[in-house]
Amino acid sequence: MATRALEIAGPRRSAWRQALENVPIHVFFIVAGVLWALPAIGLLVTSLRPVGLFTVTGWWTIFTGTGGQVGIDNYRHLFDSPLLAGSFVNSILIAVPATIIPVLFATLSAYAFTWLNFPGKTIFFLLLIALMVVPLQMALIPVAQLYGFIGPPGIVKVFLFHAAFALPYATFLFRNFFLGIPHELLESGRMDGANDWRIFRTIILPLAYPAIASFAVFQFLWVWNDLLVGLVFAGNT
Repeated sequence: MATRALEIAGPRRSAWRQALENVPIHVFFIVAGVLWALPAIGLLVTSLRPVGLFTVTGWWTIFTGTGGQVGIDNYRHLFDSPLLAGSFVNSILIAVPATIIPVLFATLSAYAFTWLNFPGKTIFFLLLIALMVVPLQMALIPVAQLYGFIGPPGIVKVFLFHAAFALPYATFLFRNFFLGIPHELLESGRMDGANDWRIFRTIILPLAYPAIASFAVFQFLWVWNDLLVGLVFAGNT
């Protein structure tokens, strides 16, 4: 019995020791999480304060009793604005095509770079990946000059710009995902008489849904939160 008691007490002491060793790690992540959430909390509190106050005092003064009253007047003014609905529709008309177009073209190009053999395959892929290091802001003026020959500003130019800049990263992401698909699946499809298009449509795409969904979420949020490209290419649309 004494031996059994020692065997039980040993793991208990080990568990307590491990828990104490993890305390600094837990404290660090709790502090990091609070610091990470502070800007969002400040933004929320500021949105509830009167305009005349949040321009002269910090949001934290609301907790000291000197920051004034909170309310939803700012949100009422926002939703009563006739421009909100139009801006919301414009954002959807830009973000949705700017997400769908890269998915369509990048999955096809990633399939080609992964499974097809053609001259200059490696060189073309490296050139495509090199485009990922080009900042979006550097292309604004050259593309604006190019767009000037095409026609007046519009929403189409905005989502085409976003779609073009998303293609290199999307192709890189999908190609890395396709490399993890067993080649035997493609060979079995070819043995059944399927061509590349049918293999891509019936085998590759269903397996690539997780990668496509991940890219689509990040691309949609990126385009939705962008303001610079819309101001440059959409004009007063």
